[in-house]
Amino acid sequence: MAMLDNGITKLYYTIGEVASMVDEEAHVLRYWETEFEGLRPRKNRAGKRVYTKNDVDVVFRIRRLLRDEKFTIDGARQALKKQRRATTDSEASRLEQLHEVRSFLQKMLDRVKD
Repeated sequence: MAMLDNGITKLYYTIGEVASMVDEEAHVLRYWETEFEGLRPRKNRAGKRVYTKNDVDVVFRIRRLLRDEKFTIDGARQALKKQRRATTDSEASRLEQLHEVRSFLQKMLDRVKD
C-alpha cells in the first residue's frame, strides 16, 4: 500500500480533499467558484465537483490573496486577472523565441543540404 503513494499524483481531487489541503470549508470553495471566473471545476457524471491540479493551484492562489495578503474579493479578482495576463504575455514571448530558433535551425539545415 505504501508503494502506491510514492510518486503517484492524482488527476482529480474532490472538493473535500481540496478544502482540506487549503484549510477551508467546502462551502467557501463553492462560494469562490461564483466569484472567480478562473475557478470552474468540472463535474463528474454524478454531478460532484472534480478539481484538476490547475484548479487546485487557483484555489491556493485565491486563498493566499484573501487570507495571507488580505485582499478583498474584488482586489483578488483583479490580481488574478493581472497574473493571468502576465503569464499569457510570457508564454507568447517564449513561443516567439521558439519560432526564431526553429527558423534559424531550418536555415542551418538548408545550408548543410546545399
